[in-house]
Amino acid sequence: MIGLALVLRDIVQRRLGTLFAIGAIITGAALSAFLASPSLVFASGVAFLLSELADFAVYTPLQRRRLVLAVFASGVIGLTIDSAIFLYLAFSNLDLIAGQIVGKSWMIVLALPAIIWMRRREKRLGIQPA
Repeated sequence: MIGLALVLRDIVQRRLGTLFAIGAIITGAALSAFLASPSLVFASGVAFLLSELADFAVYTPLQRRRLVLAVFASGVIGLTIDSAIFLYLAFSNLDLIAGQIVGKSWMIVLALPAIIWMRRREKRLGIQPA
C-alpha cells in the first residue's frame, strides 16, 4: 500500500498544494500507527512518516518540470526508506528488503500511465498545479 500512498500524496500536493500534502502525511502517519498491531505501531508510524517526508522532499522540486520523473523518483526513494526503516525497527534486520522494494515498486509502475494521462490532460486544459 505504501507505493500507492506515495503516488497519491504526490497527486494531493499537485492538486491541493504543499500544506494539504503535509497534512496528508501527518494524517497518514497517525492512521498507520492506529491501524497497525500494537507491536508494529512504532515501526509503522515512523516508517510512514519518514518515507512520506522523503517523497515530499524529492517530488516538490521536480514536479513542475518533470512530473512523471518526480512521481517515479520520489516514490522509489520513499518506498526504499519505508522498507528499510520498517524492517529495521520491527524486526531488527533487513533480510526481506528486496521483496519489500519490488512489491511496493509495482504500485508506482502501475500508476505511471495514469500520471502521464493526468499531465497530458493538464497541458491540454491549461491547468496549473497548486
